[in-house]
Amino acid sequence: MNKIPFDPTELQVVAEIPNFFGATDPVYNSPVSMKENYLRTMQKEPVWQSLGNESALFCPAVLPDNIARAFVFEANMMPPQDGIDMFGIPWEYVPDAQGSMVRPGNHILKDANDWKSVIKFPDIDSWDWEGSAKANNGTFLNGNAFVLAWLINGFWFERLISFMGFEGAAEALIDEDQSDAVKEIFEATTDLACRLVDKFVEHFDHIHGFTVHDDWGSQRSPFFSEATAQEMIVPYMRKLTDHIHAKGLWADLHSCGHIESRIQCILDAGWDSWSPQDMNDTIKLFEDYGDKICLGLIPKGLNPETSSEAEQREFARKFAEKICVSGKSSFISVYAVLGGLMTPAFREELYKQSRILYSN
Repeated sequence: MNKIPFDPTELQVVAEIPNFFGATDPVYNSPVSMKENYLRTMQKEPVWQSLGNESALFCPAVLPDNIARAFVFEANMMPPQDGIDMFGIPWEYVPDAQGSMVRPGNHILKDANDWKSVIKFPDIDSWDWEGSAKANNGTFLNGNAFVLAWLINGFWFERLISFMGFEGAAEALIDEDQSDAVKEIFEATTDLACRLVDKFVEHFDHIHGFTVHDDWGSQRSPFFSEATAQEMIVPYMRKLTDHIHAKGLWADLHSCGHIESRIQCILDAGWDSWSPQDMNDTIKLFEDYGDKICLGLIPKGLNPETSSEAEQREFARKFAEKICVSGKSSFISVYAVLGGLMTPAFREELYKQSRILYSN
């Protein structure tokens, strides 16, 4: 792609867009749209360092999991509430945690070997896809943003937790008497995931990829070994990412926890992007693997509350010089936004310096 020289008039703010946290972000007078830049970022040819607000999530209520997880983002927004996921499992919204959990006592599977007689797969053909498409196409999905459709409950370890509880799922992964049955479950849930991708592609306009959830770790360490992940999860993830790629779309992983040591599993599973939480060394991951996967980065070493504007700008320039390199690309993680790092000065200076570096 042709490189576009930086023009200082780009720093003019031409619009404000709402962000995920109830505030707004500036839109600069950039030479290409935010959607185009995110597409180029995924292709490792960015025009500027993505500032973390250039992709939009789509979580329609037609997918029961989005209601159950209190995470509906579509034309017809819904307040957080209790719900029943697509396997008939009830979830409760916990306001203090701003999230949902399976209602205590409602895990349905004790032994993975019993899954065929216990787990009832949903009839996704009966869902009102046409009604959801009518509500969202041309309105919420208007073609102006890089859109990731989120599949929140995932199809592997997180889904197994919803069936069995955490302890039961963790044990089943490594129990020789249950592991074959777990693989059968994951084969079936992955096939379901592929069918859901087909439904989204058939009915919704302007979708560029899918964000799929599967949390792998705690604050300190992964839940399972690399060998377990490679055997029990990676092949099924790869089946889904291959299917997403066959549709010409991007595959984004959402996986929480201190799991940087599982990066090879993530790569082998075929993910195009991942936003590690801040207990991971995102800069080291970028330095080692930024040519293989697009990572959400969390700059470290700046306190926005105590630093001056000049210090924030200097930090942004040095940060840009470290990460705006040929053959790699990244985006500012939502976790950096949560940490308050995206001050007006930092954001503007990072945009400016990254434009200069990427245009050389």
